[in-house]
Amino acid sequence: MNREPIYAALFALVSGGPGLVTTSRKLLHWNDVPPSSRPALFMAQKREGASQRTGLPTVWNLHVDLYLYVSTQGDVAPGSALNPILDAIASALDTHPVRGPQSLGGLVQWARIEGSIETDEGTLGQDAVAIVPVSILCI
Repeated sequence: MNREPIYAALFALVSGGPGLVTTSRKLLHWNDVPPSSRPALFMAQKREGASQRTGLPTVWNLHVDLYLYVSTQGDVAPGSALNPILDAIASALDTHPVRGPQSLGGLVQWARIEGSIETDEGTLGQDAVAIVPVSILCI
């Protein structure tokens, strides 16, 4: 397994979401991202797990969190800005009925959203944050 091409391919896939102004693999706190730089997407490598069986290659499960920050003005609900980006990420990582799972160009067995997407939609006033958990299976 060669980690950097995998993480780079995932970032290239998800960083093309609709309306994104800022994208980076270096996580910033939402207080450090001004509203003029949002919507913003940040990717953070979270953890890696290895599973080994005698005589077989190591199976790696890589875990990444995608952080989305949006800001709105007036009566516009933050979820209205957040939802299209979440939909684009979900679509990019979804299993295709013909092509099968998202394999990041053949680099991995699959990359997909796995677990609950955390969001605070509305509790930060005109700002919203979502954290999308992504798992990647590599052999």
